[in-house]
Amino acid sequence: MLSRKLKWQSIVVLVAVLEVTSVTAFFQALEWMGNYPEVVVWCFALSGALGIVAWRMRSATGAAALMGSLITVNVMLSTVNSPRDLVRTGLLPILAVVLATSWATRFRRERKGRLKTAEDPRGRSAMQVAANLGMAAIAAEPAVQAWMMKHYGHGSSIDTRISTTSTIFLSVALAALAEAAADTVSSEVGQALGGQPRMLTTGKSVEPGTDGAVSLAGTGAGALAAFLVAAVGTIALHGGWQMAAIACAGGVFGLFFDSLLGATLERWGWLNNDAVNFLSTASAAGFALLLLAHSSTVS
Repeated sequence: MLSRKLKWQSIVVLVAVLEVTSVTAFFQALEWMGNYPEVVVWCFALSGALGIVAWRMRSATGAAALMGSLITVNVMLSTVNSPRDLVRTGLLPILAVVLATSWATRFRRERKGRLKTAEDPRGRSAMQVAANLGMAAIAAEPAVQAWMMKHYGHGSSIDTRISTTSTIFLSVALAALAEAAADTVSSEVGQALGGQPRMLTTGKSVEPGTDGAVSLAGTGAGALAAFLVAAVGTIALHGGWQMAAIACAGGVFGLFFDSLLGATLERWGWLNNDAVNFLSTASAAGFALLLLAHSSTVS
């Protein structure tokens, strides 16, 4: 009953992400079509291929695969630097998220089935994909990057250490992706390996799968997933160690923020899981932005 009452939150997230990513992808595609139509063709082709693979692997439903493809093409068009380098874009960190979460979901699935905490065998829904990946697409948009450059880019010595001035600010979007991977991997691995989960807010022992519960194994696996996605994204986006550190820190911060929301607002019946996931990726992006602001101040 509770999930049905709060389903409107999932719908709001889905519609908002769908609208923003659709409009942005459309106008970016038009801009690229003028001089480099091959960029648009490859971005759509690679994003579509990733969606098909996720669907065939049963990591996502058909609708979720379409949602994921739209988010991916949006991120790719926002991060491509050259028509001759179409792979080293936001595609690679998204691929890292898909592979990490797919593996974690399948890891010791029989145990999670006995605990009744296993994911739906049909794969994640479009609402879940929007909640987990939507913030990364929004943060990677040129308009958002321009705003961050205006407010946090002036006078920063970081700008001189990378070839593309705005690249460091993509660490905000990368932090959201790192959190998305960390959250799923933490939950799935923690339940698979066992160990006594405890509530983040009280430290009391609880049953596996309880909202807001954390375990040592799960937290460690989630932090590792955040690091891997941050590392892959930094290499793909031609960033430096600052970018990797900021994205990873944002991802780990969002992981704990997710547990905090689960232990409070979700357990109180104020938020559903999709809303929690979206807000957690937003918190990861926000924490990364604060780190960027501090870097600009002290540089």
